[in-house]
Amino acid sequence: MAPKSSSTEEIVLSFVNEQNRPLNSQNVADSLQKFNLKKAAVQKALDTLADNGRISAKEYGKQKIYLARQDQFDIPNNEELNRMKEENAQLQQQLEEHRKAISELDGEIRGLQSNLTLEQILDKETKLRSEAKVMEEKLEKLRGGVTLVKPEERKAVQDMFAEKIRQWRRRKRMFKDLWDTITENSPKDLKEFKEELGIEYDEDVGVCLQSLCNLQQNSKKRPRSQ
Repeated sequence: MAPKSSSTEEIVLSFVNEQNRPLNSQNVADSLQKFNLKKAAVQKALDTLADNGRISAKEYGKQKIYLARQDQFDIPNNEELNRMKEENAQLQQQLEEHRKAISELDGEIRGLQSNLTLEQILDKETKLRSEAKVMEEKLEKLRGGVTLVKPEERKAVQDMFAEKIRQWRRRKRMFKDLWDTITENSPKDLKEFKEELGIEYDEDVGVCLQSLCNLQQNSKKRPRSQ
C-alpha cells in the first residue's frame, strides 16, 4: 500500500535533505522504491515541497533539479573548517594505525593456524614410524639377498620396454620421412609451420629416446642377483 500524500512528502523531504545534492525526480524515485512510491507521486511531492519553499528547485531546459534548502544547515567558518581538517587528519592516522595492528594480528593468527596441534604431531609421528618400519623390512630383505622381483616378471617388463622402444624408433622414422616429403619444397618457415600444425618433438616435451635406449642397454648389462 502506497503512503498518503503527506507521508510521501515527508519521506521525499527527508531523503532530499539527507542527500543534500542536486537531484531529479528519477533519482529520487529510484532511491525510494522500497517505500512503494511511484514516480508520479514522487514528482508531485517534489513540486509541492518546492512550491511551499521547503526545498529549492531550478529548471535546466526540460529538466527540473531539486536541492535541499541550504539555510537550514550550519555552515562552518574557516576556523571550524581548519579544526575539522585537523580532526580528520588525526582520525585518518588512527585508522591507519588500527589497520596496521589488525594486519599484524591476522599474520599472527595465520602463523598459529599453520602450526600443528599436539594431536596432529602424534598422529604424524605414528604414520612416519609405520612407514619407517615398512622400509626397514624391505631393506632387510634386500640385505638378505631376497629377490623382490621374479625373473619372469623382470623379463616381461624388459620385453615390453624393448617393444615400446622399437615402436618409438619406427614411428620417428615414419614421421621424419613424411615430414621431409611435405616440407621439401615448402616456402614456409619450418619452425612456424610445425607450431601451426601443433607438432611437438621429443625435446619439446622433455624426453629423449637415446637416454631410454641407454637405460635399456644398462639393464641388459646389469648382473642379475641369484
